[in-house]
Amino acid sequence: MTASNGEGPHSRTAQVDPLAGLRAHDDPPWDVYLTGTVFLDIIFTGLDSAPVRGTESWARGMGSSPGGVANMATALARLGLKTSLAAAFGDDHYGEYCWDALEQGERIDLSTSRTVPGWHSPVTVSMAYEGERTMVSHGHEPPPEEPAPDCPPRARAAVASLTPGIRAPWIAGAAGKGTRIFADVGWDDTGRWDLAGLPDLAHCEAFLPNAQEAMRYTGASCPRAAAHALTEHVPLAVVTLGAEGAYAVDGRTGETAEVPAIEVEAMDPTGAGDVFVAGFVMGTLAGWPLADRLAFAGLTAALSVQEFGGSLSAPGWSEIAGWWRRVQSYDHQDPAALGRYAFLEPLLPEPSRAWPLRRAVPTIGFGRSA
Repeated sequence: MTASNGEGPHSRTAQVDPLAGLRAHDDPPWDVYLTGTVFLDIIFTGLDSAPVRGTESWARGMGSSPGGVANMATALARLGLKTSLAAAFGDDHYGEYCWDALEQGERIDLSTSRTVPGWHSPVTVSMAYEGERTMVSHGHEPPPEEPAPDCPPRARAAVASLTPGIRAPWIAGAAGKGTRIFADVGWDDTGRWDLAGLPDLAHCEAFLPNAQEAMRYTGASCPRAAAHALTEHVPLAVVTLGAEGAYAVDGRTGETAEVPAIEVEAMDPTGAGDVFVAGFVMGTLAGWPLADRLAFAGLTAALSVQEFGGSLSAPGWSEIAGWWRRVQSYDHQDPAALGRYAFLEPLLPEPSRAWPLRRAVPTIGFGRSA
């Protein structure tokens, strides 16, 4: 199945609560809790090639947005989940901008976040070209206080990024209160690739590494075998396979699922992994079958890479609805491929505008009254 390569913004006109039928009066106040570092992302697009030493390159497009853990928080919130973020923000203009964009623009709860006097906000400059990205980051030492509260708020789920050799006490605390922990992991710079070095994995319901990470941690010769091996350590293993899609194994039931990737023309892969995890978390909380969760996560990630930036590109329900209406209009679509996403039909709002939708590009200083 192919997807249109139009510009797809996040529209606030279509509000969808994917958990509406599951909510009760004694629910936790938040659907998802997460913590981490917020960066200011400045993204240059429209570069024909990588910058060349000693020359000046002009980009045809530029935008700015909160990045880092904000990519995941934004992706979750745009899918209709009540999202709470604990993070430190600098007391500079960058920090103000990121706080306002997340709290006012995305309606993310920041009651457990704080502004740190005298701390410079971390900044990443990302340059997108030829479907790839190059990033340069700057930041001072993080504030000494742990941004995650000792007692994180009650939530249905939490998303954690595991760091080899480091235990994050909040994860065990959240799991002990019934929060379902979904974890990913970064590249192991130590080269050990030892699952024993991820002590918090014992508290997780799901682990979502990419294929290379999964094979290195398990010693398996292929990512599918790695997914099965991981279920000896965590109930649910999801391994992303890049252009091949994703494969998942539920070790509690023995169920497996594999969904191919949607064919798209990628503009910028920044944040696509975060969007994938957010889509999978949403589908899990909604109680969807494993294959549907994988398909939805892959779809949201595919929509995100057609736009530039991390949090800028995270799709909402308007984008998903616009894509669904558009792909159904194509001649010669594979009926089986269309049927793979038919489960979304009851959730989708009527598109408020014609596809392709168009996003206004946030830039620092725009839209602020004097």
